[in-house]
Formats: sequence, structure tokens, C-alpha cells
Amino acid sequence: MTASPVGKLLVDDFIPFNSGLAHTVRAGQFVRVIGRSTADFVAFNLDNLSERFDQARTKSNQSKLFMSTGDVLVSKSNNNLLTIVEDTWPGRHDLQRGMCSRKRIEMVFNGQATRDRWGGGQQVEERWEDLPSHGCWENLTEALKDWGIDADDIPAPFNIFQNTRIDGETGRMWWEAIPLDEDVYVQMRAEMDCLIATSNCPGGRGPTSRVQVYDR
Repeated sequence: MTASPVGKLLVDDFIPFNSGLAHTVRAGQFVRVIGRSTADFVAFNLDNLSERFDQARTKSNQSKLFMSTGDVLVSKSNNNLLTIVEDTWPGRHDLQRGMCSRKRIEMVFNGQATRDRWGGGQQVEERWEDLPSHGCWENLTEALKDWGIDADDIPAPFNIFQNTRIDGETGRMWWEAIPLDEDVYVQMRAEMDCLIATSNCPGGRGPTSRVQVYDR
């Protein structure tokens, strides 16, 4: 993994499996999310935390479902939060799904919801005791609690490194794993002062995620 040159490294935090962290990023600074399995990522206007990332605005404003280099993450107020300036992930990032939670994990286990894998079959734990005790919703809730953000006010995330396939006729979605020998990254430039939070998703089954913040 060869990263593009940026300014001074300000933050270099590892996010262990099934946990989350929040960071502040000033306009013009860069945030780099590093890993090889799903990282649920959300963003807020630091000066107005009620303004937050919106999946629908991000897709409709750019008339596309998949975001990569040159695309922007947009708030519900139609303001640009962050611009993707570099993306070394070989697959697609997800902008269709929400985030996992303990309840959703239980629903999948009980056959009340699906988690389909490309090529057939579902990703389902074999035993109740193998279910994670929490998911990304809980991780992001914990990471954002110091900013007074209620769990129900956390937006549906930008699911980095979650490779999604979509049938153009039926709209059916699948998750497809991409095995990697080394970490990849997505680098974004903040277009305003932002509060961001990242969860290392238990569904990805991957190693530690990492978040770095660089100065201009």
C-alpha cells in the first residue's frame, strides 16, 4: 500500500474488531480509512451536528450508486462534507445498506432478515452463542456519545470496503468478499469542519481498521 503524500500526521488510531471511534477533522484536512473489511463511516457538520451525511443526497446529486475517487459525501442539507481524493479498494463501497446491530444480527439468525452472499448462500452464524453481542449501530452510538448524538440520529453510513453487487432489473443486493493480502485505503478531504465516526464492522470478519487524520 503506497499512500499519496499529505501534510503532517495528526491522528493515527487503530479500531479493534467490532468497535468504533470518533474524530474531528477541520476543513482542508484529510482523513484516511485503512483496512480490508467493512468500515461503517458517518459524518456530521461539526458546527451544526443536526446536519449529517445522507446516503440519498449523495447518490441522487451525483446520479450514481457507487462512490470513489472524485465523488463527494453530501449532507441532507445538500452541502458537501468530504471529497474522496484517493481510493485503492479494488471493489465497490456500499451506499445501499444501513448498519448492523444486535437486533439485526438476531433477525438474520432467526430467518427474519437476510444477508445474502454473491454466489449463493447467506452469512449466518451457526450457533446463537456465536452471535456478536453488538454491531455497528452500537459502536457508532458509543463513539458519538460525548457529542450528545442520539442513537436514532446516526445516519445510514458510507460502508467503506463493503463490496456490494446489485441486480439492475430486480434491485436484489448481495455482499461479495474480496480477499486481500494487505490493507487498502480511502482518503477524503474535509470540505467543512466535520465530526466523523468509524466502526470496524463485525460482519466483515476482518482485522483491525485504522483511521488517520492529516493536516493540509
